[in-house]
Amino acid sequence: MGEEQQRVLLASDGGYGFVAKIADLQSKNKSGKSVLKLPKGSKVMPPLLVKDYTKDVVVAISNEGRMLAFALSELPELSRGKGNKIISIPTARASERVEFVVALCVLGSGETLAIHAGRRHLNMKAGDLEHYKGERGRRGNKLPRGFQNVERIEVMGAS
Repeated sequence: MGEEQQRVLLASDGGYGFVAKIADLQSKNKSGKSVLKLPKGSKVMPPLLVKDYTKDVVVAISNEGRMLAFALSELPELSRGKGNKIISIPTARASERVEFVVALCVLGSGETLAIHAGRRHLNMKAGDLEHYKGERGRRGNKLPRGFQNVERIEVMGAS
C-alpha cells in the first residue's frame, strides 16, 4: 500500500475522520481489521495520502455547497475509531442522508483546487481559500452560485 510511515486521511461522508499511518492499517488476521467506525447512515470516503501532516490543509465540501478548509494538524492521528468532526453536519440530516460530504481533499502548499460543478469549474488558489478557512468541525461557508452542486474536486500541482 505504501511506506509504513506514510500517513493517510480516513473519513466518512458523515463528516468525521482522522489521520492514520499505513503501518497501523495492516492486519495479521486473515479476516482483516476494523479501522473506521461509521456514524449511522454514512459511507466510507476514499483514503487520501498526506504529504506533510504539519502544513497540509483539508478541504471538505457538503452536498449543500458548504465548503470548509482547515489545517490537517487539527485532526488527530489515530490507529482506529470514528475520528473527529471534519465539517459540521447535523446528526439527523446525516443519518437520513439529507446532507453529507461529497468531496474531500488534502491540499499541499502551493497547490490549486479545481471544483467541478456540471460543465463549469472553478480554480481556487491559497488566497481564494481564505474565505472558507475556519476551525475544524464548523459548518463552512457557501460556495458561489452555480458551484454549489459539486460533482468532484481535483488537486492540481503548484503553478
